[in-house]
Amino acid sequence: MRHGALSKLRLAHMHDVMAGHVERGGMPGLVMLVSRRADVHVDAIGMKAQGRHDPMRRDTIMRISSLTKPVTAAAAMILVEECRLRLDEPVDALLPELANRKVLRRLDAPLADTVSATRPITLRDLLTFRMGIGVVMAPPDTYPIQHTMDELRLGQGMPSPATPPAPDEWIRRLGTLPLMHQPGEQWSYGTGSDVLGVLIARACGQPFELFLRERLFGPLGMKDTGFSVPAAKLDRLATSYTTDATSGALERYDAPDGGQWSRPPAFPSGGAGLVSTIDDYFAFARMLLSKGQVGRERILSRPSVELMTSDHLTAQQKAASVFAPGFFDNHGWGFGVSMITRRDDVAGSIGTYGWDGGLGTAWRTDPREEMITILMTQAAWTSPTPPKVCLDFWTSAYQAIDD
Repeated sequence: MRHGALSKLRLAHMHDVMAGHVERGGMPGLVMLVSRRADVHVDAIGMKAQGRHDPMRRDTIMRISSLTKPVTAAAAMILVEECRLRLDEPVDALLPELANRKVLRRLDAPLADTVSATRPITLRDLLTFRMGIGVVMAPPDTYPIQHTMDELRLGQGMPSPATPPAPDEWIRRLGTLPLMHQPGEQWSYGTGSDVLGVLIARACGQPFELFLRERLFGPLGMKDTGFSVPAAKLDRLATSYTTDATSGALERYDAPDGGQWSRPPAFPSGGAGLVSTIDDYFAFARMLLSKGQVGRERILSRPSVELMTSDHLTAQQKAASVFAPGFFDNHGWGFGVSMITRRDDVAGSIGTYGWDGGLGTAWRTDPREEMITILMTQAAWTSPTPPKVCLDFWTSAYQAIDD
């Protein structure tokens, strides 16, 4: 054991705890990474699919869903640093579809019952999910606007690359809807990241996926990250599952061969579209922990990373936001990431930041401990509240600290 890093004995305990989730059928397999200072521990447990002897490996490709959001935010900040985007300028010039917004008088109002927006939408609004529209945390068809967003195939449910139309048509359809809230008024999850993908493409004059490849994935060595999996790599893509609410049994959501991620999508979703591996995402997380730099490669400046990972929500905005119960009691929101604002658990110092993916992934970076934790499964969450496998992973990772 090396003092100040990670205990091998306690990492073995973590393996046993996490293997228990696989053995009890919570998921066919998982890959996890814990990094602290110079120590990097990776463990792959179980299989890539139910009923098959196809072991989960360190290089298994996973659908990372909402772990796409921090990547999209970092891409936007690259353009801010190059003065091609500005945080507090209206996005109307590049996204005229979102100019002259109307706003619902109340969430349950008919779509025609609106008032004028008090100001335009800005890039900061998109990054902080305060653009005025987002995923409605309610059962399907609870509200008229929720029903219409689903009809327009704007990607409000489970990540589904085959569903949304191409970016220009997607943003056109979004522009036909009123906002749910005034711009800057309230936090609403998700949609801002998809809008960011369209904005980035227009600002840089090239497809969003190409910009990511040239400015993030290539420099960071993220060779297996993208919006689809090439045929030659499909044998490394794990099968994705949901959980039956009644029986608790796993049900296949997406298979590698012929699945939704086996071909490039019409709409590369900045909110939930990427696939990746644990080492690829570790490269991204390590870049942020190093304040924007990996080796001699600087992706972002230190001030940009600090801005991304700072809390931008007011107490009033947190109180008005609907998400997992109690989430904003001890969390804030920055640019594409959440952060811990009050410590009430063994896992995570104040200032720890990261996010999760609803198809079964989670990432946290704790700057105080110089620690990165990444968990990748392909068993979808059943609610915005983290499942037990995540809670056990975070607790087990922190109990392995050896100082």
